[in-house]
Amino acid sequence: MSPQDRRFYAALSQRNPAYDGVFYVGVRTTGVFCRPTCPARPPKREHCEFFTDPQAALRARYRPCRRCRPLAPPAAAPALVRRLVEAVEREPERRWRESDLAALSIHASTARRQFRRRFGMTFVQYARARRMEGALKAIRAGGRVIAAQLEAGYESGSGFREAFARLLGSPPAKRTARALAAAWLDTPLGPMVAVADDSVLHFLEFADRRGLDQQLARLRRRTGAAILPGRTPPIVQLEAELSRYFAGQEATFRTPRSRLATPFQLAVWDALCAIPAGQTRSYGALAAAAGKPSAVRAAGTANGANPFAIIVPCHRAIGADGSLTGYGGGLHRKRWLLEHERRWAKQGPLADAPEPPRAAAGR
Repeated sequence: MSPQDRRFYAALSQRNPAYDGVFYVGVRTTGVFCRPTCPARPPKREHCEFFTDPQAALRARYRPCRRCRPLAPPAAAPALVRRLVEAVEREPERRWRESDLAALSIHASTARRQFRRRFGMTFVQYARARRMEGALKAIRAGGRVIAAQLEAGYESGSGFREAFARLLGSPPAKRTARALAAAWLDTPLGPMVAVADDSVLHFLEFADRRGLDQQLARLRRRTGAAILPGRTPPIVQLEAELSRYFAGQEATFRTPRSRLATPFQLAVWDALCAIPAGQTRSYGALAAAAGKPSAVRAAGTANGANPFAIIVPCHRAIGADGSLTGYGGGLHRKRWLLEHERRWAKQGPLADAPEPPRAAAGR
């Protein structure tokens, strides 16, 4: 058994969710292939065949398991969550109550539990934050506070001011209040959180990364902005580019990014973006490319501070001896991303993609 197969079988035996999307297991005795988190009883090792993408399992004539649905994105939003998010987007000013959920044959506790698992907040909190985003836009555009209050579904001015200040950190009379939009994007390696304003992307990371809450808190402090659910043009563009990347069609990310960082950090991140897909660089090489050959440790720190997973490819940084080093999303994902890029670089599309452009300036 290869080291990779041993690692995969251990993850399968433990139903380790960190490996969901990283590999798939074909079971020779049943002819089906599954996720590592499949609720079915784990098969014996001699009956397993491992694949790093579902297409390879299909080509090997395995059928997708009906219990764990390996062709769907891992940890994708449940149908109930998608349905309610779409309902909120159709009526962003609506004040949702439990009776409204009951009219849709949805139990309030189920909605609360599934939204908290997906977004870290309940459905009512999600809908309230979405209303406040609309109110903020109206006020910043010069609209009257009373009009924004009524549009957000608040009859009480004091209730509106309290809710607005609690979410955005300032009263609604201040047109300097800012908010960033946060969206959860499903990928083959698990959901990612993207945060952007109307012009640039500020953050992209895997939703299960350790310390994610602290990272978002630092972003709020650095930008002086609240983070509310929503979608902006940079997020829409990013979602399309990530889809092409995971399909092996293109490695270029043109979504404009914030440049809020030190000059050395920006130099290291630009050096990362200059690494062709399918290749890697040592931290020493990154330090040299950033203009400070002796600052190897600082280059590693800058690499770890990168707020843009995948699109600023810190997964392409490796140790001087060629070993994989730490990765915020987990070494299993780093290994998968490198293998994905190498595979496609050999076959064509990613190898022919132009280098990513220099990131756009942002506040």
